[in-house]
Amino acid sequence: MSTANTEPFYVKDCSLLRIATGIHAQNLSELRDKLLKIHPESIYFHYWGRKLRHVFVEPEYHNDFASWAFQSLHDITLAERLSVIDPSDSAELEDLRSGLTEVVEKRIYECETIPSSSHDEQFHFVRAQIVVFDTGFAVSKPEELPGLIPEIPDGSVFYHFIDAARRTKSKSNDFSVWLSGFGDDYKELSERVSTIEPYFLNMRAIRDRLTSILDEYFTGRTNERTG
Repeated sequence: MSTANTEPFYVKDCSLLRIATGIHAQNLSELRDKLLKIHPESIYFHYWGRKLRHVFVEPEYHNDFASWAFQSLHDITLAERLSVIDPSDSAELEDLRSGLTEVVEKRIYECETIPSSSHDEQFHFVRAQIVVFDTGFAVSKPEELPGLIPEIPDGSVFYHFIDAARRTKSKSNDFSVWLSGFGDDYKELSERVSTIEPYFLNMRAIRDRLTSILDEYFTGRTNERTG
């Protein structure tokens, strides 16, 4: 027997306020040393924060560490290894720190000389504070989601898909959590939405993927009822 979720889904928006740490690295050894001590929120920012920034970088490198390795250290091998570390696979930021540090240390061991950047291309560690605010958008029924999603801003996608993984007990997105509150009626849809992997997608792609899943699901339900 399903249980109805009586709480509406209130759409939030967010932005990230950058906070300079004053900590930087010029070569790979310094990056390794700073990674061991830097605040974990800085690692979070350099993996996820760029999704809310308009940066002109190579799209195949999905985090700031990988981009720096490519652009400033000119180390394509390291850039590729850093880029494929999916932070979604780490339960905690300390796990992500460990994986990141391990890749850097392995590369240091492999290199005959320590890769280094020029003085004006140092890696500058940054932290960020998330600021959340209301959008005025809300839905009370899952059937209303397909019309809502194309209208929400990038900050909403970030908040409800990426930041949600840190706030929810299930480490999932807010849409799946909300849909699960309706019990068996929308269990399948909740699971479909939870298959979206945000790390390798930009905000628009996440929004498009979610819209596609919702449209396909509700079109299918309509056909079942009328068939």
